[in-house]
Amino acid sequence: MNQNPIDEQQGKMTAKQRLSATMGAAFLMATSAIGPGFLTQTAVFTEQLLASFAFIILASIILDIGAQMNIWRIIAVSKMRGQEIANAVLPGLGYVVAFFIVLGGLAFNIGNVAGGGLGVNALMGLDPRIGAVMTGVICIVIFTLKEANVAMDKIVRYLGAVMILLTLYVMFVSNPPYAEAAIRTVAPLEIDFLALITVVGGTVGGYITFAGGHRLLEAGISGKENIRHVTNTAISGIVVASIMRFILFLAVLGVVSAGFALNAENPTASVFQIAAGEVGYRIFGLVLWFAGITSVIGAAYTSVSFLTTFHKSIEKNKNYWTIGFIVFSTAVFAFIGRPVTLLILAGAFNGLILPLTLSCVLLAAHRSRIVGDYKHPIWMTIFGAIIVILTTYLGIHTLTQMIPQLF
Repeated sequence: MNQNPIDEQQGKMTAKQRLSATMGAAFLMATSAIGPGFLTQTAVFTEQLLASFAFIILASIILDIGAQMNIWRIIAVSKMRGQEIANAVLPGLGYVVAFFIVLGGLAFNIGNVAGGGLGVNALMGLDPRIGAVMTGVICIVIFTLKEANVAMDKIVRYLGAVMILLTLYVMFVSNPPYAEAAIRTVAPLEIDFLALITVVGGTVGGYITFAGGHRLLEAGISGKENIRHVTNTAISGIVVASIMRFILFLAVLGVVSAGFALNAENPTASVFQIAAGEVGYRIFGLVLWFAGITSVIGAAYTSVSFLTTFHKSIEKNKNYWTIGFIVFSTAVFAFIGRPVTLLILAGAFNGLILPLTLSCVLLAAHRSRIVGDYKHPIWMTIFGAIIVILTTYLGIHTLTQMIPQLF
């Protein structure tokens, strides 16, 4: 890997540029997570678990931070992308990792496009498939721009902020039982493994955590000297995503606690409509559409960054490959109904990829030929290993339960 461009960028970077780059990476990761699946999963599991879902959110935050800090720190100190780290650990392993990342990213992106279609349906009343095509076209236009990466950074920040603010309004009008939610955060009445692995998979699984990690590397924020910035940005990305998760959870809790049942075909829409009427329903459409757009951008951008391992021409024509990725995801959705099931499955499937990629990173963390004289904290390695074991078990358990439901 040629590291000179990274080093040159580092040398020229000002404090303002570093702040802009770290914010872009944090929001790219967070808005990649805050997709249609994220919204649907939160609504479905809150209705099932009620206030006890607060504990699942807390547990997932701990696992998310542990996984993301490990991955981003090793990407930074090695100045390698995820698949390059895996190849350095074991020749050929990077191709296996890239295959699973891209496959998972594709599954998740089909869900993202589907969710964007549901958002357009709520906002304008159009058929979800037409809305999915509209979502795909908008994302394609972004990647045809000369400064596509700059446009991408701005869009994910602005749309991410709007989604959080709109959902915050719905949370307030739904009037949730705050005290009950606070108690169940540490004293749940029940714990659902499916909910936990799906939430973790939907936040840092597969391509999602690498979205921000690769973005920092591309911006030149790497090496031991930037480890503090990388760690803080990794945590910030999880915090942004988790703020949205908890706000939405409270909004849903307010609705279901009042005795309302959610529409199984579009559960999150029910929450917004019941809480804020017709205006709320249109707000939902806007939030879901924005979530679809930002997640399609993140999934396509990051998945293609893993495809570059297979051939040099992919690197040279990265934007064209990204556009192709979006076109394919949109086309696949045209032949698959049941979007809610698809979104939940995408999160569970993505969660199974996390143990594979995190294992590679943990092995690389203690090899001097990869990380130089950097010493990875032992507690972080142990924490990461626990996450690998837990997510492997939960991922397999979840998939064996969910795959038959699709047939």
